[in-house]
Amino acid sequence: MEENKEGVVSQLLAAKVASGKTYTQLGQALNLSNVYVGQLFRRQAQLKPGKVSNLKSIVSGLTDKLLAEMQKPPFRSYNPDVIQEPNTFRLVEVCMHYGETILDIIQEEFGDGIMSAIDYVITVEKVKGSKGEDRVKIVCNGKYLAHIEQPPAP
Repeated sequence: MEENKEGVVSQLLAAKVASGKTYTQLGQALNLSNVYVGQLFRRQAQLKPGKVSNLKSIVSGLTDKLLAEMQKPPFRSYNPDVIQEPNTFRLVEVCMHYGETILDIIQEEFGDGIMSAIDYVITVEKVKGSKGEDRVKIVCNGKYLAHIEQPPAP
């Protein structure tokens, strides 16, 4: 497929919308998190061969060419303008506001290291708050990677 990423993503999202399925419904059918499924349709994650036929049966608008695109290693990127979108900005704001405390707790609990964004699972859920209000629950689950001492290269 000779199209740019934006064009492919546009076609993928159109097929998803035409299916009438939500990311959560697709995730349940594929045994994947709803966010990972969203990443597949935005070409931020790679569709593994074992999921192709199931996805094709659920989202009939996915052509063989689009499915082949989804199976390529993605060029992970983001549009810098997305920071202006209010939900995205709030997530950045949360990280800026809570980031140092989260770092302190990670270091207290694990030591000197980071949470991996490679081996990472994130889900978004709709839950009810203590007063019956709708709330957004985001669960981030990343593998801990310890920083290592660096000896001279061999």
